Amino acid sequence: MNYRIYCCLLLILFSCAETPVKEQDKITEEPSQDLKSLAKRHAEARLGISPTEKYELKVYKKDMDGDALEDAIITVNRLEYAMNEASKSTNPAKQAEIGFMGNYNYIFYYDAVLDKISPEIVVPSSPNAALKVTFEHISSDRYYDPIVEYRILNAAYKDFYSIVDHTPQHVFQWKVYEGLNKEQKEAYTFKFDKGTISPRKDILVYKATLKDPGKVEDIYHFNPEILPSDELLYRFFYYPAEGKYLTQK
Repeated sequence: MNYRIYCCLLLILFSCAETPVKEQDKITEEPSQDLKSLAKRHAEARLGISPTEKYELKVYKKDMDGDALEDAIITVNRLEYAMNEASKSTNPAKQAEIGFMGNYNYIFYYDAVLDKISPEIVVPSSPNAALKVTFEHISSDRYYDPIVEYRILNAAYKDFYSIVDHTPQHVFQWKVYEGLNKEQKEAYTFKFDKGTISPRKDILVYKATLKDPGKVEDIYHFNPEILPSDELLYRFFYYPAEGKYLTQK
């Protein structure tokens, strides 16, 4: 399945070398029980989750708006619910084949200064893989921007967000890799550089190589090795008038 088909699927649903991690850049995944309990109550109420449903909830804490307080990205994965819904469909086997694609992965944003959790933001993807959250200094070196990675069939994508007026704003999206268990493969890496027309850093997309792992039984939990290169493909700059990243054609 090529990239255009993936893009159509997204539109329909939505309408390497490691660098040492500095102590201050580590991600906190285990929040205080108070916040986790608040997040569970909020998610269950917003999404209509029944008391018997098994689902996964994680909290990733960072200062995301520069007020020196730890905010949080909350992820919710409803795989069990997705499988139950698929079993009621006319073609459960097909639903399983496409990884139960749908609206079963969500993020919420906890604003520490307001002590409030946002409404849900759906991330159309396969619930076979829970969302992964990382952080980068993009809007400012004083605080972090969240990046959410998700899976669609044999590909992975990243959604980049910035916090604007206490709300996550989706500003950029790009593929991480595609082609597990396929002959044709592609992969990309990202770097960040001084902003071209705004204080927000530019996003640089580099060509990379997806190392062939052979046959992968569980594509949703396999993390392939991505070999970076120095071949710059695109430089995206933040355009304030539209609130997203653009590139020169």
